[in-house]
Amino acid sequence: MRRKWESGDGPLQVRCAWFVALACIATLALAPTMAVAQEPAPAEEDTSIDEADEAAEATEEAAEAEGEVEDADDVVTEEELDEAEAAIEEAERQLEEARRQMELMGRKMAPEPTPAPGTDVGLVSSDGRAKKLQWSLNDDGTLYFRLAMWLQVWTRAIQMNPGTTVLGNDNAWYGDVGLRRARFLAFGKIFPRTTLLMHFGINNQTFRRTRGYVPVQDGTTGDATGDVVLAPTTAEANRKPQLFFHDAWVEFEASKKGYIDIGAGLLYWNGVSRMTNASTITAMSLDLPITNWPTIELTDQFARQLGLYFKGKAGLYDYRVAVVRPFTPSTAAFTVDGDPVIVAGINVTANTFGYSGYFMFQFLDKESNVLPYTVGTYIGAKRVFNLGFGAHGQPKGVAYVDGAGNLRTRWLGIASGDLFLDIPFAGEDSGAATWYGAYYYQDFGPDVFRNVGIMNPGDGGSSTSLNGPGNAYPTIGTGHTVYSELGILMPGHVGENIKFQPYVNWQGSSYQGLNDGMHHVGAGINMFIHRHNAKVTLEYRNRPIYNTDGNVENRKGNSFVLQMHLFI
Repeated sequence: MRRKWESGDGPLQVRCAWFVALACIATLALAPTMAVAQEPAPAEEDTSIDEADEAAEATEEAAEAEGEVEDADDVVTEEELDEAEAAIEEAERQLEEARRQMELMGRKMAPEPTPAPGTDVGLVSSDGRAKKLQWSLNDDGTLYFRLAMWLQVWTRAIQMNPGTTVLGNDNAWYGDVGLRRARFLAFGKIFPRTTLLMHFGINNQTFRRTRGYVPVQDGTTGDATGDVVLAPTTAEANRKPQLFFHDAWVEFEASKKGYIDIGAGLLYWNGVSRMTNASTITAMSLDLPITNWPTIELTDQFARQLGLYFKGKAGLYDYRVAVVRPFTPSTAAFTVDGDPVIVAGINVTANTFGYSGYFMFQFLDKESNVLPYTVGTYIGAKRVFNLGFGAHGQPKGVAYVDGAGNLRTRWLGIASGDLFLDIPFAGEDSGAATWYGAYYYQDFGPDVFRNVGIMNPGDGGSSTSLNGPGNAYPTIGTGHTVYSELGILMPGHVGENIKFQPYVNWQGSSYQGLNDGMHHVGAGINMFIHRHNAKVTLEYRNRPIYNTDGNVENRKGNSFVLQMHLFI
């Protein structure tokens, strides 16, 4: 054929056939690039594989065209041959450019990694696509970096405990606006089999100061008069709260099958219960009951401790265990011979390690354990039924003074069992039911309990109740506690995607330091604007008021809280 072209002899149809072949190559090679320029971005199911198939079809058509050239009989001139060869070179250049563009598109369209719990469930916009600040670090998305942030703003009306004053004002009701949580979370699988997480932010800022969790000691470990001892946190004097780390840890996959991962740092891989590991983003009730974090701000840093952890999954079984170094309490301590020894039953000088574990059996859908944060409600996205057991202990973690005035120490021990059920109703958009129940046994020494008042606005003043000032009530202490909550995601929706979820919650505790049982109740409703990304919660709460003898005097501890929550 080449000799015929050079001599000027050859089939007349060669020119036409070659031009047809070149047109096919150029058109098909440029098709992906033209489609990207002219059409909107592909849906998630469209991938670079589709465009690779188109390139293969272009190659087959070019081969067919070349076969037609070989069968042709007419003659072309040498000048026409040169033009054809130049056109072939241009087509090859364009084909190479198209291949390069497809490789770039393949990188951009790399699949996202599996979302992580506590930051993934129901976190989608109205168009069904996840709202994420996430970047893939390799072509297939198995290495990635994610940034998340959320804000929870509370507007409150609180019926204050008897005798409470706020800046000298002793009104029975009080109202304010505060920041319950303002957080940033950065995490990712930066290298193969390696995960890094850093979580920082603030909590509990009101117009006057930041209030923490105020421990209360019973008279057996308090002052000589037998009155309760309020130990204010060091943060109370600061109007501007400082950013601090909630979590900071690194993890390595010891088993590719997920049987065991090993990590270390400032940990939230807690023992005790599901809610001790709870996500604050996906909580069903307005807030967690706080008794789920028994050592909050005593031997931990906002429910976190420094240590080493192991976690994994095998079939139905999911576990997490940790060896931790509890923090030394920084609040005012009860003293013996002038030395600080006890804070709310905690032995300040224990100097021992702590041990935690939580073990689940997941009978229906399996939950991810990429991150420690457990989901409060899946709002119809999963069918979950879990049974869990957990514990936390620290040798010599408890200190107390016995009847003879001798200082004694013993194990700090906490144990729990819980059930979690989240079941969608039959049919599309038919709603769901979420139920959680937990039992706790806590031992902080004889007759010890702690009052907790979230964002407590009250001064000590002349408080005449055992609750202390503000909105505090007995929340944590030696004895038995049951907590339960139930929510119903209503069928249907309002507008395009707004859904409603009424719920109720209850904590019942029998503490050694109180004569009457402690019952705290709440009832509220969630309005999901964009599922857990944007929601509004309104909750009514009622707490008991105790007199100084440890008996319930009345239940005039009412409050209404409106929360606006935004997450991305």
